[in-house]
Amino acid sequence: MATKTNYKLTKKDFRQINRRNLFFNQLGWNYEKMQGSGYLFIIMPQLRKLYGDHTPELKKAMKAHNQFFNTNPFVNTIIQGVDLAIEENKGTDSLETVSGLKTGLMGPLAAIGDSIFASLIPAIMGAIAANMAVQGNPFGLVLWLIANLCVMYLRWIQLPLAYREGTNLVTKMQGKLNSLTDAATLLGVYVVGALVATLISVQVPFVANIGKVTVNLQNELDMIMPKLVPGVIVALIYWLLGRKKMTSTKTIFIVIIVAVICSALGILGKTA
Repeated sequence: MATKTNYKLTKKDFRQINRRNLFFNQLGWNYEKMQGSGYLFIIMPQLRKLYGDHTPELKKAMKAHNQFFNTNPFVNTIIQGVDLAIEENKGTDSLETVSGLKTGLMGPLAAIGDSIFASLIPAIMGAIAANMAVQGNPFGLVLWLIANLCVMYLRWIQLPLAYREGTNLVTKMQGKLNSLTDAATLLGVYVVGALVATLISVQVPFVANIGKVTVNLQNELDMIMPKLVPGVIVALIYWLLGRKKMTSTKTIFIVIIVAVICSALGILGKTA
């Protein structure tokens, strides 16, 4: 029996998939299949159009897609676009190929999405916008809104692009995903270093009077390396996060407690 479908996806289908992805990607999230149920829900109307209602082909496709799936939600429609392009052409004969495609792409795309959309863009644009807002510049809010609108636009257009390219997109990306991830990670490290120097402002208010000479410990530390104390603090926090049984929540509480104690004792003070 031929499994090739006769339906071709339209712009209306892309809009429906994008809307469902924006609002319902995490629908039914669980530790067994993670985003599997959400993935099926997002493309369910298109599966019904491809295979028909209440057909054995639809049942088979639903079972294949309701499996484990987990990737960054900002790039998951790339996989859905390629998936639907293949199924539109090959029908249920392609389900095994599609399953392998999903498994092979969700890890690399998650690394790219996490690096760029969950770390890099929020860190850079958020820091710039926050600094502008603190200085009383209302464009800080506008800048943050523009950055998020650009991200939303990228999420919206990647689905039809992936659909049009189909399997060719996978071939083009082969060998480039790791390079892109490494580049984004490296840039993120530089950004974190810059944020340490610009956003963490701490001084050691220890001044010693030796005869007629006054020694300011903070000035001496600045002569060794400017922003040395913030750098050491961040390094200690990263060290804490690497310890066994240490979570980010515990680390946050430790930082708050230590900061309060040091501030009360006058050991560390925030610079003006």
